[in-house]
This record gives sequence, structure tokens and C-alpha cells, in this order.
Amino acid sequence: MEALPLSQDPMMMNWEQILQETEKRTSRASGAGGQHVNKTESRVEIVFNVTTSEALSARQKRHLRHHLGRRIDSQGRISVVDQSDRSQHVNNKRALARLRKLLEKGIRPIPKKHKGKAFVANKKKRLDRKKRRSEIKAGRGKKWG
Repeated sequence: MEALPLSQDPMMMNWEQILQETEKRTSRASGAGGQHVNKTESRVEIVFNVTTSEALSARQKRHLRHHLGRRIDSQGRISVVDQSDRSQHVNNKRALARLRKLLEKGIRPIPKKHKGKAFVANKKKRLDRKKRRSEIKAGRGKKWG
């Protein structure tokens, strides 16, 4: 089987284009840290719009909506926040890594639904009941003696 080009492979993302489509927001982080946390914008929020993205195929968008439906807001955006470090640069790297991991997890194929079968014991019980019932009904029409 011939390998598909990266642009057509359903499991591959154009990460460079996704990075261009992301929006980076910074703000002051919450929590302890004293004066440092009060004056530096070390909290990083990365926002990526799945709906309007040109880096993803229609199939990838469908898979993302299926797997990450709760993470996607009403405008079709995924938001990742990191404020764990004092450095904005480190928080930015961590947020981008989390976004990439999230998107890679989200574009995996949607599992096929399969209908379960009845248990063998239940089938046997049902057939036994039908047999007994048919014997009862068959015995009604006969005259004795």
C-alpha cells in the first residue's frame, strides 16, 4: 500500500500552520508569588479555533468534535492555560505542548459502534419458555378420553 502525503494522512496535522492560527493571550498569574506575580504576565492562554482552521481536514475536525466535544466552546475554540511557572516563556512551551497532545489525541478515528448480542443462557431460557407455552396451547384443543 502506498503511503499518503502528509497533507492527506488523517492522523497527521500541519503543526506549523496550526501554530500560525493560534492566538496567545498573557495575563498575571494567580496564587502565591508576592510582588513578582503581581507585576509580570506569566500566565499564558493558547486559543485555537477548530471550526475555522485551514490546517485541519473536515475529517479531523469531525474527530475533534467527537472526542473533545466538552473542551470546545460554542464558537468552536479550544483553550489551554498554563501558569505553573514564573516564566512566561516556560508556560508558553507547556501550553503549546498540551495543545499539541490534546489535538493529537482528538484526531484519532472515531471507534465503530457494534451491536452486542444476547447471552447464550438468555436465548436458551427464552426458547424453553416458548416451548412450554406452545405445549400448553397445543394441549388445549385435544379432547381427552
